[in-house]
Amino acid sequence: MHLWHADEVAPARVGFVVSKAVGPAVVRNRVKRRLRHLARESLRDLPGSAVLVVRANPAAADATYEELGADLGRCVQRVMS
Repeated sequence: MHLWHADEVAPARVGFVVSKAVGPAVVRNRVKRRLRHLARESLRDLPGSAVLVVRANPAAADATYEELGADLGRCVQRVMS
């Protein structure tokens, strides 16, 4: 996970990198949908004009929604500090 913050006034954005190592297209799309939904909750914690890039590891394919949420929350806290 990477966080970039600019001095301009713009809404925070989140991007996802889910490679073929995560699994076939159906699995990759499911991981992206889950991460997108979870990231909406994290956007309010990010400073304005921040760009957050989330890279999914192959373990994300087997992770539950709750596990993905916990991992995402932990990573956002790490990049914010």
